[in-house]
Amino acid sequence: MGKGMTKLLLDEMYSGLKEYFELLGWEALTVQDVGLQGAKDRDIVLYAKAHDLILITQDQKMADMAEILQAKYVLISSGLIAKIADAKIREKYPDAKQT
Repeated sequence: MGKGMTKLLLDEMYSGLKEYFELLGWEALTVQDVGLQGAKDRDIVLYAKAHDLILITQDQKMADMAEILQAKYVLISSGLIAKIADAKIREKYPDAKQT
């Protein structure tokens, strides 16, 4: 890819976020866009690495494979989602009580 724009590859569970990433200035592809819908995790990781894409996934196994194969990736874990939601709740409703 050289020095061109960094591109994202969205795993299947994040395909619906493509337009949002584009609005935020990212060039985003989905696994469907590149013909990998339903493909094995390894094949998706290898595709991302071969095309210098940053893989966005919620799949721990896929993230582990990306780490092993030294592919670029971001793991959006359930814990990360909960932390983001917690921060937004606290920001929007500072008087909300917790247990």
